[in-house]
Amino acid sequence: MAESPKIAYVFPGQGSQNVGMGLDLYNNYSPARGVFDEADATLGCPLSRLCFEGPEEELTKTNNVQPAVLATSVACFRAAQQVSNKNLPSPSFVAGHSLGEYTALVAADVLSLADAVSLVRERGRLMYEAGQKNPGSMLAIIGLDKEAVEDICFHSKTEISNVNCPGQIVISGTLDALSEASNLAKTKGARHPIPLKVSGAFHSALMEPIMSEFGKVLSSFVFHPPAIPIIANVTAEPLVDVKSIKEELLKQLRYCIQWQRSIEYMVRSGVSTFYEIGPGKVLSGLIRRISAQVQTFNVSDITTLPNLAIIP
Repeated sequence: MAESPKIAYVFPGQGSQNVGMGLDLYNNYSPARGVFDEADATLGCPLSRLCFEGPEEELTKTNNVQPAVLATSVACFRAAQQVSNKNLPSPSFVAGHSLGEYTALVAADVLSLADAVSLVRERGRLMYEAGQKNPGSMLAIIGLDKEAVEDICFHSKTEISNVNCPGQIVISGTLDALSEASNLAKTKGARHPIPLKVSGAFHSALMEPIMSEFGKVLSSFVFHPPAIPIIANVTAEPLVDVKSIKEELLKQLRYCIQWQRSIEYMVRSGVSTFYEIGPGKVLSGLIRRISAQVQTFNVSDITTLPNLAIIP
């Protein structure tokens, strides 16, 4: 008898947000409404209103956008469970891109929703403060291979912070260093490098000053063993115990997000269908560029919810 195709759930990170996200879910599905209400109560602020109404400038602030994207992604997940009468296709793995890794932890029953939104609010606060103390940013380089980007980083004193898919690599560094890197990338034939709208040089050495404090923050939360293997951003290998999960969350502040390797690991392990659950469609596009053979479905709003219920 042929083995059933394997499925993975993946969750987006910062940058996937948009004003209005989650509103149709809130208005139509009580589990989604419960997610936003719980997030509001936990944080003591109207996070849901920020998601639904903006303003965009406030929504995109690091300390706001991280719990906002997480809450919206969990709301998508809970609404999908309702649509399918809690009979969703079981994933073999879950994973999330940077911030999305925390949503994966909720899906794998490692963190409660309340703890997850509180934790990412603190994460966002510390990352914002690190960016204020050591100003920097991030730059997406399109059309060059990793070796070319490594050479650019060496000469500009920047770092690779995300390997997203073939031909799309993000680097981090100081503003002056990124300016130099941008010029170098153009000389090597890259398409116009894209500055990211972030408040700091995430996943780089400029985040090191907050690692000790964030380690203390992590120790104050209750983690449970994962019900589903989580593919780590840093190692691109499964996280199967609490100790390794905490180590991963600390390391991914500082080190490169290996998204391409994470997807390749899951494909090698037999995953043929990926569901991107949360706002936006960024991860689905990256996955198709990593492996043309797999299927991707996006679950981001009321119109896409049936996607999670179509597999027997």
